[in-house]
Amino acid sequence: DLSNATSKDPALRRSLAADIRNACVTVGFFYVKNHGIPEEVINKAVGGAERFFSLPIETKMKLDIHASPNFKGYTALLGENVNLNNKGDLHEAFDIGWETEEGPIRSDGAMAGRNVWPDNLPGFREHVLAYYDAAVRLGLLLFPLFALALDLPEDFFADKVTKQAAIVRLLHYPPLPLQPMEGVGGNRRPHRCFTILWQQDDTPALQVMNTDGKWIDATPIPGTLVLNLGDQLARWTNDVFKSTVHRAINRTGKRRYSIPLFFGTDYNVVLEPLPGCVSPDNPAKYEVVTAGEYVKSRLEATYAQSRM
Repeated sequence: DLSNATSKDPALRRSLAADIRNACVTVGFFYVKNHGIPEEVINKAVGGAERFFSLPIETKMKLDIHASPNFKGYTALLGENVNLNNKGDLHEAFDIGWETEEGPIRSDGAMAGRNVWPDNLPGFREHVLAYYDAAVRLGLLLFPLFALALDLPEDFFADKVTKQAAIVRLLHYPPLPLQPMEGVGGNRRPHRCFTILWQQDDTPALQVMNTDGKWIDATPIPGTLVLNLGDQLARWTNDVFKSTVHRAINRTGKRRYSIPLFFGTDYNVVLEPLPGCVSPDNPAKYEVVTAGEYVKSRLEATYAQSRM
């Protein structure tokens, strides 16, 4: 419950951060309520997704993400592959990043630069950007809580998230047969610090892997969003915080939509272990890289096979 995220009482903020820390060090996954994103904003973004994915494939392919220099635009069914042993992932997607009414103002990383938008889809850009802005505000609200959870000053991350390295993705999962389909789909972990996920209340599909290697249903809870930690934060904390493997399998017989926002740091941030995250019992595990280098390498690997 994020009601106390901005409380004037530091004890209440620390209590909330302690709850978050417990989730981060054990499973790297939790639900949040009272998150501040209005239901109307969510509904309009979902409606936009439904309209966009209903367009003819020829229209959507004009925005093909493989033609984009910055990984923005449309990904067709099986057009993305997180498991190179598979044929592709069973969803369509549409990716956008930060921009103002005047357009983007940053050009410093793998996904920086101009978004692409469909023609003749009134309200689509405005509704998707409204959701993006609201989800980014939520992401910025979480960083002070993550800092407290790591026994760092509350403003520790403030100068590291000045240029939102955040991507919103509209996702459409067509109904799948009840029997698994060989060679499609994949397990994944977010590339960035964390994912803020809206999922349909009536269409369960998300599963997360527990510490025993078993898949657990992440059943939708009305009025909540899912927070899933990513590899960037796991690297930064030297695996003190866990990055959770997850997957989405839609066997409900219905179409499913979801909207994740992937929130990362500024691209120039160096991902070296945070204070207090290295010890004789937990020595540094990862090569030091910038956030931008890391994200770009992961994106190139994800889309490389589908370009062939």
